[in-house]
Amino acid sequence: MFIPLHDSVALKHMRRAKATTLLLAVTVFLHLVIASEIFGPRGRIDLGFGLIPSVLFGSAILGPDVFHAPAWLTPVTSVFIHGSFWHLAGNMLFLWVFGDNVEDAMGHWQFAIFYILCGAAAGLAFALLYPASQSSLIGASGAISGVAVAYLLMYPKARIVGLLFNILPVSISAATILGLWIAYQVLSALLIQESVVGWWAHVGGIVAGALLLGAFKRREVPLFGNRTE
Repeated sequence: MFIPLHDSVALKHMRRAKATTLLLAVTVFLHLVIASEIFGPRGRIDLGFGLIPSVLFGSAILGPDVFHAPAWLTPVTSVFIHGSFWHLAGNMLFLWVFGDNVEDAMGHWQFAIFYILCGAAAGLAFALLYPASQSSLIGASGAISGVAVAYLLMYPKARIVGLLFNILPVSISAATILGLWIAYQVLSALLIQESVVGWWAHVGGIVAGALLLGAFKRREVPLFGNRTE
């Protein structure tokens, strides 16, 4: 396992990654609110605002005692809900390390829209593959997958500093570590039949990120760029 801590790419087009910071702050705030159970048991929030394929496609409905978002909106609301602290921490760490440079390459609003679209596309990919599922899909992993592939396509030669096996400090190229990470998501989706992790949602986010990048990045930012400072 590799924990990314920071990268070698400096911001070029903006002083601060405001959208990345806002998305992170909102996600953490919502997690704390949900964990406090001010608005009811956490499980009901997961049901009401997570993406449930069978509810999204109309073959099932939630009970009247469950406060919920409109089904069509849950591909978006599910992105901001996490099941545990570690689920949240892992996704937000990836957003913090890689999101600022992707935002720098796109612009504030463009990045926010890109992030949400990747997350929604990830959820829809999962729902289309498992349309009868009554499990609630939650988490920003699909959106993070889109951010990760965008970073890889723009900054493959960047150096990522982190902890290998959670202990050893190392510096690894983005092409190596994110390439392996993406391969792991795809292989897990293909090989693991039963899992609490929505691997196909991750793959959906990867595909969405790769397809959307060209439309969202600044024209002057090249793909497969050489800038590593």
